[in-house]
Amino acid sequence: MLQLVDELLWALRREGFTISTAQAIDAARACALVGFSDPATLRGALATVVVERAQDRDRYAACFDRFFTPGQGHIGDMWARLRDLGFSDTELGALRDLVDAAAQHRRGAETAFRATTGTEGELDHLLLSAGAIRTLAPLTSPRQAGFFTQRLLDQLGVPTAASALARIRQALREAIGDQRGDALANALSAELERVRRRVRTHVDTAAQRAEASDPERGGPMDTPFAALSEADLAEVRRGIRRLTERLRGAERIRRRKARSGRIDPHGTLRRSLRTGGVPLTLVRRVRRRDRPRLWVLCDISDSVRIASRFFLEFLVAAQDLFDRTRSFVFVSEIAEVTRLFDELDPERALARIESGAAVSRAHNSNYGRALRDFEARHAPEIDRRTTLVVLGDGRTNYLPDEAATVRRLRERARAVLWLCPEGPSAWTGDSAMPRYAAASTKVLVARTGHELEAAAREVAAWRA
Repeated sequence: MLQLVDELLWALRREGFTISTAQAIDAARACALVGFSDPATLRGALATVVVERAQDRDRYAACFDRFFTPGQGHIGDMWARLRDLGFSDTELGALRDLVDAAAQHRRGAETAFRATTGTEGELDHLLLSAGAIRTLAPLTSPRQAGFFTQRLLDQLGVPTAASALARIRQALREAIGDQRGDALANALSAELERVRRRVRTHVDTAAQRAEASDPERGGPMDTPFAALSEADLAEVRRGIRRLTERLRGAERIRRRKARSGRIDPHGTLRRSLRTGGVPLTLVRRVRRRDRPRLWVLCDISDSVRIASRFFLEFLVAAQDLFDRTRSFVFVSEIAEVTRLFDELDPERALARIESGAAVSRAHNSNYGRALRDFEARHAPEIDRRTTLVVLGDGRTNYLPDEAATVRRLRERARAVLWLCPEGPSAWTGDSAMPRYAAASTKVLVARTGHELEAAAREVAAWRA
C-alpha cells in the first residue's frame, strides 16, 4: 500500500502539487482508513489532505483518475510491467541476475538500472536528488534542454547501462533461448528508452519553470556579447551596475554586524561569576577579518573586448569589497592599469585602454608571453591572500600557452579563477582552455550578461 501511495503522491507532484512529508504521512493514514475499494471515497479523502486551493480540485481529480486508469497511470516497477507482457518468473529471474551483475561491475550503471527497474516515484526521487538539482542549476532556457538532458543522463549512468545491453542480450539468449532472450533484451531496451523520455520531460519542465521565473530571461542579459546592439549593451551595463550596488550593500551590512562582534559564551560565563552566575553582561568577540586582494588579468583583444570592459567596470565599482585591487591588461604584451583607474574616472580610463594607450591592440593574443612576463614581474608579490582572476578566451593562435605558469601561480595564490566568454563546446582549434581549466582553481563561463553576473558573484564569494 505504501508504495502505491508514494507513486500517487509523486504523480501529483509532477502535476505541480506541493506535498510535504507531513501531508504524505496523512495521505497514507487516509488510505489505510478508507481503503482502495471505493475510488470516489479515496479521491475525496486524499483531496482533504493534498488540495489546498479550490481551483486545484479539478486538476487533482484528473490526475487521480488518470493514475488509476489501467495502462495510463499506476504502472508499477519494471518487473511488474514485464510480467504483464507475458514473461515468466524464471525469465525475469535470469534478467534480474544479469542486471544485478552489470550494476556491480560497470561503474555508474547501478543508478541507471535502479531508475530503470524501479517505479516512477523512485525515478522522481533520483531526478530531485541534490546531484540532479546541481546539474540543472545553470539551466535557464528551453533551448538548453537537449544539452542538460544529456548531462543528466550521464549523471544517472544511462549511457553506461545502455552499453551493457549487448552483453546482457547474449547472456539471455544463452540462458532462455534466442527468441525469448531477444524479446526480453528488447523489453529492457524499451525500459531504458522510457527513462530517457522521462528525463527529457523533467528537463523540459525545469527549463520552462526557470524561464518563467525570470522575466528578464531571453532579453539582452541572455544574449551573447557579440550579438548585442548598442541599446542592449546599455541594458547589460545597467544590470552589472545593479549587481555591484547589491554586493556593496551586502558588504556594508556585513561590516556593520561584524563591528558589534559575536557573543562569546565562555567570556560571558566568566564575566557572570562577578554577579553570582547571572549573565548580566554579554561579552562579544570581534573576529579579525582581513580583506583579500584581487588581481585581474584581462585579455582586451577584439574577441573578448566587450566581456573585458564589463568586468573591468564591475571591478572599478566594487573595489571596496577588496583590500587592494590591481588590474592588468594584455594582448601580446602585458601592462598594469591600476594607476589609470586611480587617476581617471572609469569611462576615461576604459577609453584610454581601448585606444591602445596601455598595450598595443594591433597584435594577436599571445597568452604564453603575457603569462611569462606577469610571472617574472609579479609572482613574488602573490600570496595566499591574493585571488587572481584571468579573463580571456584562451585562444593562443597556436603559440605556446604556458599553462604550467598558471599552475605555478595557483600554488602561490588563494585561487586562480578563469573567466571565459566561450563555453566548453567551443574549446577547440587554437583554444588552450582545456589546459588552462586543468591548471586553474575554477573556470567560470561568461558568454552573456547573466553569466557574467554569476561569475562576478563567484569572484566576490572568494572573499569569505
